[in-house]
Amino acid sequence: MRNTLNPVAGAPAVLASVRKLSNGAATAAQQDWVAAESPLEVRIGGKPTTVLMRTPGHDEELVRGFLFSEGVVSSASGILSIGHVRPSREQTGGSVIEVELAKSRKAPTIDRSFYSNSSCGVCGKKTIASLEVRGAIADNRLQVRRSVLETLPERLRAAQPTFAQTGGVHASALFTAEGEPIAVREDVGRHNALDKLVGWALSEGRIPLSDFILLVSGRVSYELVQKAVVASIPFIAAVGAPSSLAVELAERFKLTLVGFLRPGSMNVYAHEERII
Repeated sequence: MRNTLNPVAGAPAVLASVRKLSNGAATAAQQDWVAAESPLEVRIGGKPTTVLMRTPGHDEELVRGFLFSEGVVSSASGILSIGHVRPSREQTGGSVIEVELAKSRKAPTIDRSFYSNSSCGVCGKKTIASLEVRGAIADNRLQVRRSVLETLPERLRAAQPTFAQTGGVHASALFTAEGEPIAVREDVGRHNALDKLVGWALSEGRIPLSDFILLVSGRVSYELVQKAVVASIPFIAAVGAPSSLAVELAERFKLTLVGFLRPGSMNVYAHEERII
């Protein structure tokens, strides 16, 4: 079956032809939504710097969060301007976003040798040393009631329109200690969703995020904890499991790390003292 997608520029989902096979029977071809994924070329000072594979939408936030997480900028003032470039005839797909850094910034150094795909937040890193995390030990003042934590996955699910449409994207969300949602971002890449969230916080002047809980819709691996450390997030909860490096990093920077969060149950892997 030949599939012809029907993309809409900037849309987070596209229509695809699909035949459903079940119990030996097959349906006629029909239209169904799939999560959009396309390249975003980042240019700094007019020079191509990296390519991010992402779900279109909140692109400026994605780039802001990415540059902040990579240490290219340390505050919102490090970025003078950011915006999409009009497509050229040579551009066969995807989008281009242009960034101008403050003059006080040195030439940007992003330690990646090729594009970052939507399933790998550290793809392109050249050395083990480049994975070293730089950040402050988390503040211990935040405390969260267990009964509040148990409600967060359902609240996140209610705020995921693209997941409801496609079933094919991850999400990252910030909640207050009382369980109120502050911002939610979706993307085919777990790390992209968090970069969008951090980029939003950076542009809104909310960094450091020391008063909030981060909830992610899937598993927690090294790069998500690394990004949380850089943004000063003290509490990470996940619907899925953590990796060993995620647990080690959470212990090292004194982040609370919760996995397999469900109504009535959760696993606490690091710093339980913030849960009351």
